[in-house]
Amino acid sequence: MLQISHRGQQMPASPIRKLVPYADAAKKKGTTVYHLNIGQPDIETPQACLDAVKNCNIHVLEYSHSAGNESYRKKLVKYYAKNNIAITAEDIIISTGGSEAILFGFMACLDAGDEVIIPEPFYANYNGFAIEAGVKVVPIGSTIETGFALPPIADFEKAITAKTKAIVVCNPNNPTGYLYSAAEMETLKEIVIKHDLFLFADEAYREFCYEGTHTSAMHLKGAEQHVILMDTISKRYSACGGRIGAFITKNKTVLNAAMKFAQARLSPPFYAQVLGEAAVDLPDNYFDTTKAQYKLRRDTLVKRLNNIPGVFCPNPGGAFYAMASLPIDDCDKFCQWLLESFTHEGATLMLAPATGFYSTPGFGKKEVRIAYVLNVDAINKAMDCLEKALEIYPGNTQKK
Repeated sequence: MLQISHRGQQMPASPIRKLVPYADAAKKKGTTVYHLNIGQPDIETPQACLDAVKNCNIHVLEYSHSAGNESYRKKLVKYYAKNNIAITAEDIIISTGGSEAILFGFMACLDAGDEVIIPEPFYANYNGFAIEAGVKVVPIGSTIETGFALPPIADFEKAITAKTKAIVVCNPNNPTGYLYSAAEMETLKEIVIKHDLFLFADEAYREFCYEGTHTSAMHLKGAEQHVILMDTISKRYSACGGRIGAFITKNKTVLNAAMKFAQARLSPPFYAQVLGEAAVDLPDNYFDTTKAQYKLRRDTLVKRLNNIPGVFCPNPGGAFYAMASLPIDDCDKFCQWLLESFTHEGATLMLAPATGFYSTPGFGKKEVRIAYVLNVDAINKAMDCLEKALEIYPGNTQKK
């Protein structure tokens, strides 16, 4: 009998996308579904970027260099310089989305059986990439009570074994929205230098910091050979479908290894590189309006959530996600119930169950991740739905 691989069996379903069939069924019944489950912004992609693709006058759609178009990599050097990150075009490999950059890091730096430490909850696909690479994720807990602050250095030290090769940090964080401070990033620097580890830094939401400033892993003096920066244009310019990211490091041994994987997949998408190159030329104040819009959405969402009986949501410092604790028995059941069995004024909402953002079994059962990527009016209507849903949900723990 034919069987799929153990890897295929172990590969987790996306907590963000696994409920899509239920959402599709709800829409077929005429129900409006407010999508707060996925980080797909409703902000329009900059017209200058779209025009650059439309006006691209080529006669043959060729492969680009495996590291990406040289013109784009040189433009990115200017973008990073504006963020006080000093790199060269030779430090960059353009990837097919930030996802491929993460996978390049795992494949180039880690062997099957090696361990990578990640504060949880964490971006769900880290689990999937680890399974693809044969790597073991070792979670260390952060809690909603502390707003998901970086765990103490002692927790990292206890988790480090002879098989530990790297730490992954997402800053600002997906799914929590937590913005790591300069002091916390310095703590990570101390750990990776002391134990000779790689530091994988996912900085997809760099521009969206609402309190405090962003400290890049590339700012950590003395850790240059340890740091691998993983980036993407998806959220920055509301260009998720472009599938363009970047793998960046000053460690030439790592870069050369990653380049072999880049060559194996030939090249990143051409037209999205054109779009990304045009994005670097956007005016310096481009993010002011977008950032202000997300902050307004955040403030609206967090206030509404914390006014609902039994709900707690810490104020996220960045990105466009919030984690909320709800008075429910099981977030997976609740999120499915919202789509299958609940409507309020012809609408419901779609949330991401938090269990998929934890590696530790049983964690996150009363939590959900909410992406505030819709306009304020839609967020308010979605919160009306949530408030009404919790009043009648059979598994509301406050009723027991």
